[in-house]
Amino acid sequence: MVPCMADRSRSLGRPFWTFWTAAALANLGDGIRVAAFPLLAAALSDDPVAVAAVAAAQFLPWLVTGLLAGALADRRAARTLIAAADLGRVVVLATVAITVATGVASVGLVVAAAFLLGVGETLRDTAAQTAIPRLVDDAQLERANGRLVAGEIVGNEFVGPPVGALLFVVGAALPFAVNGASLALAVMLVLSLPLTLARPAPGRTAPVGPPVGAATPTRNGALAGLRWLARQPLLRTLVLVGAAVAAADSAWFAIFVLYARDSLGLGALGFGLLLATGAGGGLAGSLVADRLIARFRHRHVLTWSMAVTAGAPALLVVAPHRLAAVAVVVGTSAAFAVLNVAALSLRQRLVPGDLLGRVVAASRMLSYGCAALGALAGGALAAGLGMAAPFLLSAVVAVGATAAWCVVSRPAAPGAPPPERA
Repeated sequence: MVPCMADRSRSLGRPFWTFWTAAALANLGDGIRVAAFPLLAAALSDDPVAVAAVAAAQFLPWLVTGLLAGALADRRAARTLIAAADLGRVVVLATVAITVATGVASVGLVVAAAFLLGVGETLRDTAAQTAIPRLVDDAQLERANGRLVAGEIVGNEFVGPPVGALLFVVGAALPFAVNGASLALAVMLVLSLPLTLARPAPGRTAPVGPPVGAATPTRNGALAGLRWLARQPLLRTLVLVGAAVAAADSAWFAIFVLYARDSLGLGALGFGLLLATGAGGGLAGSLVADRLIARFRHRHVLTWSMAVTAGAPALLVVAPHRLAAVAVVVGTSAAFAVLNVAALSLRQRLVPGDLLGRVVAASRMLSYGCAALGALAGGALAAGLGMAAPFLLSAVVAVGATAAWCVVSRPAAPGAPPPERA
């Protein structure tokens, strides 16, 4: 794999930390919603399928608008796209807060709101991925991505969920109002970023794979990222097994709020605190990911992080206790953080700059699309076979995905050219 060359003696720079602060505020709001949305859905309906539908609706936009978001990210200014996406999400959150406060909210409305927020997320996240290589040097990608994932974990898993649960207890509309306010602050910071992010990303030569020139399909159009990705065996496999892991993770997490309530006896605040316990492991994983990649290289780090992310939830089948739940959320959070840093950095290193947005969008479209299907499958399995079924499904996927990655990413035989220079 590509060696990690992070230079710890140099600062990541003020523009990066401004970008990081905006992302942290957005992630804080998202974390508040992580706890508030399932709690609101559970308050409106006891049907596992209805509760899972809210989780699935947040991922489905990647199937509908993912490729379009990638094309826009390659052709439009990252600063403008991020600000516009977050402003749109502020409007949706304000609508949710008003309907909940007035008592007219329904599961259907929550599903629609979750879908629209997901549309905004496709634009924001794709544009953000194209911005990172323009804010830091190539040698600092792993370090920068690690810090961004750390901020995401703190907001999404540590601070946000307990705050969201507490706000929900005080008033069901409060979490969504606070989420909107945090996004509004993030927009102001994004608009203060350098003018380099106010222009589309320049092209650069891809370091791996077949030459991209006149003999290759056109690099114009929303499907260009998918076509380029289809010709890269290593990245193609990483995307596919990553999508399988995302589906498995989503299957058990979509019904986790019901499992925590019925099997662990946790209320709203307890559920938020349980989610927050994973932040310690996740934060540690994101901060040491660059060191792990430098020492063990991408292939091995990706292998064990996939296995732990999808395999650890099966522990709750044989040990349905609170301590086991803590171990699962800590372990999966840590592994998922490392998996994210390794996969993001590898993608940013290997994909041409003028295709990065579309490749990111194509990858996330598959990942989040599978996550949406996984959430629906988790709800259906829990309703038909019991709460243990989604956890067992995750374990089966862990074995298959990890085995597939090990086979495709293994070093080439002596004398044979490797499929990728990674």
